Amino acid sequence: MNFDTFLESISKIKNIPLPAESSHFKMVPPFRRELLRQQQNAIRHAKQAGVVALFYPGRDNKTYFVLILRKTYEGVHSAQVGFPGGKLEEQDESLQQAAIRETFEEVGVPENTIEIIRDLSKVYIPPSNFYVFPYLGFAHDTPIFRKQEDEVEAIIEVPLHSFLDDDALIKKAVKTSYSVEVEVPAFKLNEHTVWGATAMMLSEIKDLFKQAFVVT
Repeated sequence: MNFDTFLESISKIKNIPLPAESSHFKMVPPFRRELLRQQQNAIRHAKQAGVVALFYPGRDNKTYFVLILRKTYEGVHSAQVGFPGGKLEEQDESLQQAAIRETFEEVGVPENTIEIIRDLSKVYIPPSNFYVFPYLGFAHDTPIFRKQEDEVEAIIEVPLHSFLDDDALIKKAVKTSYSVEVEVPAFKLNEHTVWGATAMMLSEIKDLFKQAFVVT
């Protein structure tokens, strides 16, 4: 999609009711719903984090968004693909500010170039006990990305048209943080498999965008 067309659709994107769980549950295995019901007490005391789904023009003036491949480390999100962002820190005035700050730290996009279109539906992540608040944003110009070497293995630039293509939806056998292998719905983007909380957020974005514009 041409980035000018994307910008013209922002007013529609702002005003469409969020699909929330109806989108999220398309991308979760059956046990996830039951797990959420069992985690209500933990959810009330969850830590908070913010992420940005950042859209921007590529050098071909087509619309892209950025994901990151996290480093391999001892943790539940090791070597996973996600949006740039991170946890709320004392210096942050809001979760939105935390998301923008962390996006700058992880992929180098200056904070003052990121415009937030709207917030999206929050997603609870049981293994790390985080409530993640996603924000839909854009940059007017093509970013010069710079990865945070100690946390980010690779920066992934995804064309919007390939994400919206239903062929990007796959099933994938993955090993969860509980060491159980399950088949889950996922997105195949730039040869990376995206599942879990990030796939849930992407599912909402996809449903939102398909209401806002006709793919060109």
